This record gives sequence, C-alpha cells and structure tokens, in this order.
Amino acid sequence: TLLADTENNQWIEMTTFDELAGKFTSMAKRLKALDTHSVAIGLIILAALAAYHNSLSCPFVNDDHRAIVQNPTIRHLWPIWYALLPPNAGAATAGRPLVNLSLAVNYAMGGTAVQGYHAFNVAIQCLAGLTLFGVVRRTLLQPVLRESFGPAASSLALAVALLWTVHPLLTEAVTYVVQRAESLMGLFYLLTLYCFIRTTDSGASVIWRGLAVTACLLGMASKEVMVSAPLIVLLYDRTFVAGSIRAAWKKRWRLHLSLAATWLLLAYLIRSEGDRGGTAGFGADVSWQAYALTQFWAVTHYLQLAIWPSPLVFDYGDAVLVKGAADVMPYLFIVTLLVMGTLISLWRWPAIGFLGSCFFALLAPSSSVVPVATELVAEHRMYLPLAAVIALAVVAIHALVGRRSLAVFLMLAAVLAILTSRRNEDYRSEQSLWLDTVAKCPENARAHYNLAVVLSQNGQLDKAIAQFRKVLSLQPEHIEALNNLGTVLLLKGQADEAVADLERALKIRPDFAEAHYNLGNALCQKGRVNEAMTNFQRA
Repeated sequence: TLLADTENNQWIEMTTFDELAGKFTSMAKRLKALDTHSVAIGLIILAALAAYHNSLSCPFVNDDHRAIVQNPTIRHLWPIWYALLPPNAGAATAGRPLVNLSLAVNYAMGGTAVQGYHAFNVAIQCLAGLTLFGVVRRTLLQPVLRESFGPAASSLALAVALLWTVHPLLTEAVTYVVQRAESLMGLFYLLTLYCFIRTTDSGASVIWRGLAVTACLLGMASKEVMVSAPLIVLLYDRTFVAGSIRAAWKKRWRLHLSLAATWLLLAYLIRSEGDRGGTAGFGADVSWQAYALTQFWAVTHYLQLAIWPSPLVFDYGDAVLVKGAADVMPYLFIVTLLVMGTLISLWRWPAIGFLGSCFFALLAPSSSVVPVATELVAEHRMYLPLAAVIALAVVAIHALVGRRSLAVFLMLAAVLAILTSRRNEDYRSEQSLWLDTVAKCPENARAHYNLAVVLSQNGQLDKAIAQFRKVLSLQPEHIEALNNLGTVLLLKGQADEAVADLERALKIRPDFAEAHYNLGNALCQKGRVNEAMTNFQRA
C-alpha cells in the first residue's frame, strides 16, 4: 500500500493511515470472532459427546421395538416414498414421515445395531446445540438488546447452548431412540428461527427465506409440536426486529405466509393418522378434563426438573392422573401466575414475554386439553421449552454476577454433563430402566407390567410373578397381566393357578384370542383335552 517514488526520493501513500488501520482492526475482529466461535462450537460438541458417550450401546427399549425392530417400512430406502410411510396407527413414528425415513437411513447403514441409531441421536443433539448458540447470539446482537448484551453475546449464547445440550432432563429425548421425533423436530424448529434471523441481517435473504420455509416444512413432517413455529417466528419478528405485529407483517408478509402454509402438510399428516390408534384425541380413554388438570401439575413438575433434575422418570404411567380440581389448586395458581406474567411481559418486557410465550407454545400441543392417554406426563416434552427456561436463567445470573458468570456456567455445565452420563446408565438394559422406574413411581402399573415381561423373558420367573401380582393389585382387571401371569405360572408347572388367572382374563374379555390359546395349553397340561380343543378353536 506504500509505493516508492525513486525520482523524488519519497514514499507515495496509496492508502490513508486511517483506512489502513480500519482494515487491520476489522480483520482482527473477524479473526477474534472466528476464534471465539470455533471454541464455542468445539465446547458444545465435546460437551454433548461427554454427556452421551455411554448411551451408544444402550439397547432398544419400549416403543423402539415397534418403531424399529418390527417396522417393515424402514427395511428399504428405495423407493423413498416407502420409507416415508410410517407403520400402523399407534406407533411412535405414525404421522411422522421424516422420523421414519431417518430410521430407514440407520437401518440401511447398520441394520438393527443400536450404535448407529444412538450416534444419529447424539448428532442431532450436537446440531441442535450449535443452532441454539447461533439463535441466542444473534438475538442478543439485535438492536433492541445490543447495548445491554452485545459485548457478552457470544459468552452468554455459549452458556445457554452448553447448559441446554448437557441437561439431564433431555436424556429421554436423546437416549431413548424413538424420541428422535422430539429432538429432530426441535432441531428444525431452531433452524427455522435461525434462518429467519439471517433473513433480517443478511444480503442473501432470498436464500435464507427458502431455508427457513424448508426447515419449517421438515419440522412439520417430524412431530406435531412444530405447529407453533410460524407463530413464534412472527412473535420474534415483532419483539426483536420490526417492533410490532403490523410492521412485521407489512415488511415480511410473504415469508410469514409461506411459513404458515406449512400447516397444510401438518394438517394432512394429522388427518391421515387420526387419533394415533386411539391413544390421542378426545376419544382416548382419559377424559379431557382430567388430562387438563393433570397438566397443571406436570408443568410445575417440568420446571422443578429444569432447576433440579431429580428424580427423572422414564414412564409416569397413569398414577399421576388428577381427577379433582382440589388436588391441583397450588399448581393451578402457579401456572396461572406464569401465564399472566407472560402476557404482561409481552408488553412491558417483550424479550421476557417472548421466552415465556415459547415455553407455553411448545408445551401446548401435548400439555393442554387434548389427551395423550399413553403419556400423561413425559419429560421429553421439555426438549425445547427447557431452552427458554435456561436462556432466562442465564441472562438473570449474568445480570447479577457479571463477567465472572461464564466460569459459573462452565462449572455448572460440567456437573450437568456428569449427571446426564449417570442417567444414561439406567438405560443400559430394559430391566435396569424399568427397575429404576418402579422404584421412583411405585404406583405405576404399566411400569410394573413391563418389568414383569422383561423378567419373564430373562428367565426370572419368580420375580416376574411377583411383579404381575403387583400390577393386579393396582389394576385388578389388567387382562394382559392376567394372561402373562397365567403363562408364567404354566412354565412353573402351576397349571391350576394358571387356569384360574386365564379364565379370569376371559371373563373380562371373552374375545381375547391369546388367552384362549394359553388356556388351551394349560388345560392340556391338566389332561382336560376336550376343553382345551374348545379354547383352541375359539382362539
């Protein structure tokens, strides 16, 4: 940039000093930013691997068998539309074609070897953590927040992403393979928001608009909770960019309309799936009133687990079902207070109101009045809502502690990663997982039943009998428990007791084919061949 003039023996300045200094300063900032971002990316990935390294060998559990082992639609990747056809109603992938396709990719790469499925889930968690880092950082750099949080944007974003990525409350969504539906939806939800943010500050806004709509569409094909994404994007625009709903719509109505159009795909998938095999919707076994009351307790319980992640329960069963309003009055008060606080904050403190709105909007599809009979309470529902809770907590702690807060967050992330790794140990076998569940939720009949089935498969017949009897003490007309108890008693040579339990099951449900078959076997063992033949024919 300086040229020598040999004739006049002097230097000719081709660039002013201020311009040259500005270029070097800009370059230094970019290098510093690149270094900071590289460190953040590395820390998030390493933290996720440290937290979930011991999940890779965990076996398939519970609904994994139906969605993976017994799922014929994941056996072939081509033609691709076959892999996009989830199995029959009631399966965890029903109405979620992208999840089913991802399982087909895993099957094509390694069959039913569990390591590949778990590695895929951990990869989703890493990507989601990195996307969350980008969302939080760019949000803190928005004009409305830049003055207060701009200098600490990267460190605060790193804290939020790290704490969220390794939080034990997310273990069910990551280690339980079939809950990939939750984490995959969460990834696309975050990508939709990130791509939208890029449309507001990037020259390549057309590309980012297309990516935002694509991510939203893929999220709709992953899980129904994605339904709130177009509304949250509009609320983000109002809160951090445009300043009002009217201004946001006026400036970017085409994008917001395109995002809303992805509801058409979701509507089609929900309509084609119906009530998910009778497990969801107003026709489920649980009344909407009882389900709604239970959710007041559930929401406060989720918040407690976000702050203190213990005890974590794999399956809450129906033991937590609330039948009367009097039982939930404290929780009703807390949730009502939080909702009112969110509404007030939307106008007084918009950023806080946005986080509260995200929390409730993400929980609303599964934690409101529409019953999900098989999951009254489920920890995986806090996958994305937890990010809103952590973001609010991180900003609040930073405001109190200041620059030293990053060290506190890093230490806390290390503790949470250790707790997550320990929680993964409960998934090391189906038996250990159900033993942990019944210990924490002793009134859960479904957990006792699943433990009994696993014990009988492992040849621990006496323990299995004890568990089946525990189920019947909780639910005397549990026909599956009666049928399986009769089968195990028959294996033990106790034919008289087996006949009694199987006949009891058939009194409750006369068309139970499997019980007729097992009763035929028991009667054969007792020499009552004609009666056995009648039951075989009936079966």
